[in-house]
Amino acid sequence: MTITPTTASTIMSTSPYQGYVYAYPHKTAYRPLTPRRPLREVWAEERRDALFLYLHVPFCEVRCGFCNLFARTGASEELTGAYLDALDRQATAVRDALGEASFEVAAFGGGTPTYLTAAELERLCDIAARFADLEAVPLAVETSPATATADRLAVLAERGATRVSIGVQSFVEAETRAAVRPQKRAEVEAALGRIRAAGFPTLNIDLIYGIEGQTPSSWLSSLDAALAWRPEEIYLYPLYVRPLTGLGRRAGGSDGWDDQRLTLYRVGRDHLLANGYEQVSMRMFRRRGVAEADTRYCCQTDGMVGLGCGARSYTTDLHYSFEYAVDIRAVRAILDDYISEKDFGVARVGFEMDDDERRRRHLIQSLLQASGLDRASYHARFGSDPVADFGPEMERFAHQGWLEETPDVLRLTPEGLAYSDAIGPALFSPRVRGLMETYETR
Repeated sequence: MTITPTTASTIMSTSPYQGYVYAYPHKTAYRPLTPRRPLREVWAEERRDALFLYLHVPFCEVRCGFCNLFARTGASEELTGAYLDALDRQATAVRDALGEASFEVAAFGGGTPTYLTAAELERLCDIAARFADLEAVPLAVETSPATATADRLAVLAERGATRVSIGVQSFVEAETRAAVRPQKRAEVEAALGRIRAAGFPTLNIDLIYGIEGQTPSSWLSSLDAALAWRPEEIYLYPLYVRPLTGLGRRAGGSDGWDDQRLTLYRVGRDHLLANGYEQVSMRMFRRRGVAEADTRYCCQTDGMVGLGCGARSYTTDLHYSFEYAVDIRAVRAILDDYISEKDFGVARVGFEMDDDERRRRHLIQSLLQASGLDRASYHARFGSDPVADFGPEMERFAHQGWLEETPDVLRLTPEGLAYSDAIGPALFSPRVRGLMETYETR
């Protein structure tokens, strides 16, 4: 039940920036399901008392140079209306398949959900409200400087949104131009002012390090500009250059670039820790004294219901979604198919989870958090210990100075957290790695 050590060693010897493991397995390991799986059967034996509801809006005003999300720019109101019609049909089919279910957390992501007009956001909330009481559960929404308008924010505040996350990336205009993200600092500051005025309990600001021309001095300038708004959360993302993106032709992964990113990460981490923030993961920092959302949902064990063309759903035995693409022509074709779809009662693309993959997922999603992996919880779920299940990897991480072990917890050291984007992929199974390597990027 272990990864071949030589394979893990090879992965970690190339670059500390192998990939952001926000979910396991990655969507590029999904394949068409034959036969397709009826959702009633998929969810029949699942616990449904603490689910996560996610609604995906695949529209943006512009495509940033680093973005490889499933998203389309320049959508007309006719297209966004047709998309919401399809989302409504999907919600009906999924609601019927789920039966009795309770949701603890909700989120609107994308794309940019606030690309929708205020009236369309009302409709999006109405669809979500068929599953969860949005005023009773934490609701997170992603936005951008250009679309964080007063009327849209008013709708979200009235409908119960508790967290708004805005992708700023940099307060330095030369850096946003280098990242192919056209925006003016004045527009960013105005949007932040509107978000604060709307009264959301949690503001998150996303920043990116590793942009061409970025220096420790300019990075600190962006960090201080963000801190001026006293956000409850700040995410620090390393820049990745991925195929089929606007920056995709840039040569990335050189020793110099890795050194730049590691230096800027440490500068940013230390600056936030010195200014009243605590580290939650490699990327996430929370202002001290700000409580976590009160929820029973646990990402390691509870399921997620995803609605929308780019959403994924998780059960114990199956992760499923629609097709995934980055290239604009492929995105448009998949989006057109989604809008015309009449049968949303089946899972058509996905990944079948076995016991080994479930252990890996639990380990990865726990270990990459600063709090680490609770060994008792792991044993209660799987009847074994993660050190026994993944001994060679744990030994290597400890030898590198990345892992500390107590009888109760396995936890990454501060240096281990810095290498999260190598540690996560090193724990991928040979099966997942093989599927990802043979995935045809489109």
